[in-house]
Amino acid sequence: MTGAVPGPPTHFPPSRHDGASARGRRTADVATLVEQARAGQPRAVARLISLVEDASDRLPEVAAALAPHTGNAQIVGLTGSPGVGKSTTTTALVRAFRVRDLRVGVLAVDPSSPFSGGALLGDRVRMQDHATDDKVFIRSMASRGHLGGLAWATPQALRVLDAAGCDVILVETVGVGQAEVDIASSADTTIVLLAPGMGDGIQAAKAGILEIADLFVVNKADRDGADTTVRDLRSMLSLGGRHSEAGAWRPPILKTVASRGEGIDDVLDAITRHREWMQAHGELRRRRTARACAEIEAIAVRSLRERMGDVHGSASLPALAERVVAGQTDPYAAAAELVDSL
Repeated sequence: MTGAVPGPPTHFPPSRHDGASARGRRTADVATLVEQARAGQPRAVARLISLVEDASDRLPEVAAALAPHTGNAQIVGLTGSPGVGKSTTTTALVRAFRVRDLRVGVLAVDPSSPFSGGALLGDRVRMQDHATDDKVFIRSMASRGHLGGLAWATPQALRVLDAAGCDVILVETVGVGQAEVDIASSADTTIVLLAPGMGDGIQAAKAGILEIADLFVVNKADRDGADTTVRDLRSMLSLGGRHSEAGAWRPPILKTVASRGEGIDDVLDAITRHREWMQAHGELRRRRTARACAEIEAIAVRSLRERMGDVHGSASLPALAERVVAGQTDPYAAAAELVDSL
């Protein structure tokens, strides 16, 4: 795979056949893309992610083709306030993983353009150091207004990179403060980055970040106040929470200067220790099962909303509303009747 590959055209040429032949051709096209992605062809990987982002009607085919080849990649999430050095840290981590001869995927979830809906920051200029490495794949995804810092398409995009043979997938999220905690539901290991002099200690307590972090990294540790930030974190961790439970993982607090690569090897070692701990305690399987539950629920709710949109345009919803207004039924009974009609 090559890094920073721009998204290719996301639609296949229309089939000249219809019916079962067309469906067979479409399935074959998806199967071919998955085969090419597994062979490390970056354009196939990019095209599959584009199908995911565009909510293509071929997503069920894509998901079915990917499923047998997933579950191997280690997913590491990076989150933190704007300015703490998430992109610089991600770049340093990619370099360190490559030294260990691991294939790396990067999903950088950016704010959406208000005009095009695309990622404002493109493929991250600061990650271009890895653009010529055929074992690094970098893709920016637009959050498209999704709260929590992650694009709604992130789970399936992770499956694409997993099936494509990535050993590690780094998910760098939009720095949107308190709404960004949902990275923990998409990653095996969540790294929370902070920086001295930014009031991050207080912000972490407000945002509930202490609860989601598996690893704290105080970046820009060459600045004044780094030791104070570490002390504040230790003090807040001592106050309780899920990390204080018996047998719970205790998040290490590390200092780095990512721009110079300092402390990055310590971060990788901590990620490895956390994975070993999760495997030993059954936590990795629990997290991945919870992630699959959330993904299934999201797909089901999306499907239900689409059906509700069809119902909204029909006469059944206004008729039910009239009955509620007339006192002939109540909103709960009307909602149950509406759902039963779908």
